[in-house]
This record gives sequence, C-alpha cells and structure tokens, in this order.
Amino acid sequence: MLFQAILFYLFSAVLIGAALGVVFSRNPVHAVMFLVLTFFQSAMLWLLAEAEFLAIVLVLVYVGAVMVLFLFVVMMLDINVESIQRGLTRYAPLAIGVALIMAIELVQLIWMRSQADAMATAFAPYPEGYSNTKALGSVLYTEHVYAFEIAAVILLLAIVAAITLTMRKRPGLKAQNISAQVAVRAKDRIRVVKMDAEKKQ
Repeated sequence: MLFQAILFYLFSAVLIGAALGVVFSRNPVHAVMFLVLTFFQSAMLWLLAEAEFLAIVLVLVYVGAVMVLFLFVVMMLDINVESIQRGLTRYAPLAIGVALIMAIELVQLIWMRSQADAMATAFAPYPEGYSNTKALGSVLYTEHVYAFEIAAVILLLAIVAAITLTMRKRPGLKAQNISAQVAVRAKDRIRVVKMDAEKKQ
C-alpha cells in the first residue's frame, strides 16, 4: 500500500497546484492549460480507485471536448488579444510541461498496475462481473437525480451566458441591418444622370 499511497498524495498535490494555477493565472490560455492538468489529475485519482469509466469520461469529455470549447470562448471574448496573437510558441513551454507530467503519471500508474500482484499495492479487486458504469448509473439517477438535473441547468445557463458575452456590442464592430437592407428601394440607391454628348475635337 505504500507505493499506492505515494501515488495518491503525488497526484493530489499536483491536482491542488494545478487548481491554484487556474485561479491565480493572469493569462487565460495558461488558466485553460492548468485546468486541463486539473482534469487529468482527477482522472488519475479515479483510475487509482478502479473507476475506469469515470476516468475515461473525464478525459474524453472534459479534456477532449469541453477544454476545446473553453479555448474557443477565450478567443471569442478577446481577452488579452495582443498576447494571444503572438503565436502558439509563447505557450509551448507550459503545454510541453503539462504533457510531460501527464505522461510520467501514466507510466507510473501503468507500472503500478503491472506490479500489483507482486507488490500487493492495489485496491481490493471487485468481484467478477462488476460494472462501475452500472453502479454509477444506479446511484446517479436515484440518490443524486436532483443534483444531476441542477448541474444540467447550470451548464445550460453557462452556455447561454457565454453566447451573450460574445454577442455584446464592441466598439468598431461591423454589423448588418437586415431589415434596412430588405426595405431598400432602387430609386434611393441609384441616381441616373443625363449628360450631353461631347463632340470629339
């Protein structure tokens, strides 16, 4: 159990550090990268607890989809546009560091699982035929159904708020007036001028 405890405290420490980086980072892109690391650390903790379904969903849904949406929202909100336009190389060191941390942790976890029988460091195995997906669904839609619905409403409000922020009026923004374009008349747009023909000298 010693190696498993070491991994747990290591992942937890990195998780807390990444969460603090999200809160205190002044650059929005850096905050998003720290949030990716936070989600990944949570997935590692789920894998330690043998909840593989939750870990995979956390990586695929949040890291793979939600974080891309966050990046698009950050770009659309024009937050610190000047620093964002300097190129991707500005954020390369942080991205490489996050990727290295995740790779090292995956190697540690895989090695621990491969040595579990010899070292006796894993959790007690579940009985044959156990499905953590079924257990999660039975708990989520019975005991925590109201919390699940509230979370769905909060996410919907967050999407609406993000769209509202991107559609706000900004100085210098060019917008079309569709009703004015449809109601235009040809005689208001075209003026025919009659001129006398000129003779060639």
